[in-house]
Amino acid sequence: MTGISTHEGDTPMQQSRKPDRYVSFVDIEGDKNARELMAMLRRHIDDPLKSNRYWELFKEKLDRVGKPVEEGGRCMDELYLVHAYINNIRELFEQYEDQPALTLLDRIEAESC
Repeated sequence: MTGISTHEGDTPMQQSRKPDRYVSFVDIEGDKNARELMAMLRRHIDDPLKSNRYWELFKEKLDRVGKPVEEGGRCMDELYLVHAYINNIRELFEQYEDQPALTLLDRIEAESC
């Protein structure tokens, strides 16, 4: 046994082409994708006509990314925020029919959440 988990009928080459978070996070760029998604989100929530109190508070969370929180030294990242607020983020992208952002969100959800 090689230690490589494959689905029935898959060759090791086929498996390496499609990242599988249940096997490993190799070839999954979760952090990069989450940062890109947050940039897409900011294009909406930085527009005063599209923002509201909820998104203004969310921007405060984004501003704390990479900075240890005072309580216990915990540090949030973009991927954590995507995971924690995925439904709200999806709703905003759907509201503004942002298909590229929805496509990336689906990819992050499948690969990393």
